[in-house]
Amino acid sequence: MTLLERLEKQKSVTVSEKEQTEKIITKNTDVYRDIKAKIHKEVIEQLNKRNLADTKTDLIKQVIDEVIEEVAFDIGRTERSKIASELLNDVIGYGPLEDLLNDPNISEIMVNGPYTIYVERSGKIELSQVTFRDLEHELNIIDRIVSPLGRHIDEASPMVDARLKDGSRVNIIIPPLSLVGPVITIRKFSKEPITAQNLLGFGSLSPKMLNFLEACVKGRLNIIVSGGTGSGKTTLLNVLSTFIPEDERIVTIEDAAELQLRQKHVITLESRTANMEGKGQISIRDLVRNALRMRPDRIIVGEVRSGETLDMLQAMNTGHDGSLTTTHANTPRDTLSRIETMVLMSGMDLPVRAIREQVSSAIDIIVQQSRMRDGSRKITNITEVLGMENDIIILQDIFVCERDSSVDGSNKIRTRFKATGIRPHCVERIKNNNIYVNDDWFRE
Repeated sequence: MTLLERLEKQKSVTVSEKEQTEKIITKNTDVYRDIKAKIHKEVIEQLNKRNLADTKTDLIKQVIDEVIEEVAFDIGRTERSKIASELLNDVIGYGPLEDLLNDPNISEIMVNGPYTIYVERSGKIELSQVTFRDLEHELNIIDRIVSPLGRHIDEASPMVDARLKDGSRVNIIIPPLSLVGPVITIRKFSKEPITAQNLLGFGSLSPKMLNFLEACVKGRLNIIVSGGTGSGKTTLLNVLSTFIPEDERIVTIEDAAELQLRQKHVITLESRTANMEGKGQISIRDLVRNALRMRPDRIIVGEVRSGETLDMLQAMNTGHDGSLTTTHANTPRDTLSRIETMVLMSGMDLPVRAIREQVSSAIDIIVQQSRMRDGSRKITNITEVLGMENDIIILQDIFVCERDSSVDGSNKIRTRFKATGIRPHCVERIKNNNIYVNDDWFRE
């Protein structure tokens, strides 16, 4: 029994889900559904006959136009143009996802089975009018996403992380793990990198906060960006990386390459999953260890999730100052607790005090990102790690974001960035690296 047959069988068992799906299909009924299927079949046959599968897009367009002219001559010009565009996306693109990927206002695409596709637009999630034709159509697009990367997805390996040609990050999970059909989540890759000035324009931080963070990066402090899913950690990491001087050698390590560094001397490393025989896996931890032998001035890890945290701390403590990384946590204090847990996941039986000493000496600054209820993303804390007192790591906030419960006329949450009035201890280290620091940044 094929994967498609198994999925169809599983779907027929869930009666309420099937009824809901039929309603969606009825709502999105395409009057040209049958003619599109006929044209699609004819186009594929013509491409196979002419051996145009890997030919230029213009020639494929020509074949599509010829078939439409022959099969759908009685359909209006506007509809024919729309059908041609959809067929081109099916043949050489990502089908119905193509238009969503090309929409600059959409930042995330969430496919919940073949008939339900949600998008995130301006920080808000909404149901799109786009659907796949059927389950087979969705599985074909999934195969088109993962095949060029040498990845595979089937019942034995029902989850995969991948990326599109433009760098967009993709996660796919299929039945039997998913009960709603194949689920595709795409975090779109910004074609134009977001800059520091963009963040100021978005109201994500204040000019004083930006100046301080720039001084921290140039002053070679170790920085962790923490926050929840979709809070903008990778975006901020991209912005912080732009402050690294051009004459430094940078090694970036990620599961799926998302960082857009503009410096010339950058080595990008990407982890690799196991092959079908369960061999050949290269983890983030393996890459961090290897990076230490590559004479880096800076190591940037896209995200630490488990045992690689210990290797990252070791790198920060052994001469690789100025390293940057991100992690999932809700507050700066939670970040430290999570780092302790991830160090223990490395398999090293270390006392908690020894771990905390490593953490307190390695990390200098924690930048906390949050996504507000209105969809905006803001830096809520810039916190300095001061060291150990007894068995506790001491933290102090340098900048905070004060939130008001009210909203303005455009339903945006009112916030105010505020310096706590404390002059950071790390200022002297920054100045020792000949980086300018203005004490006015820290006055309330």
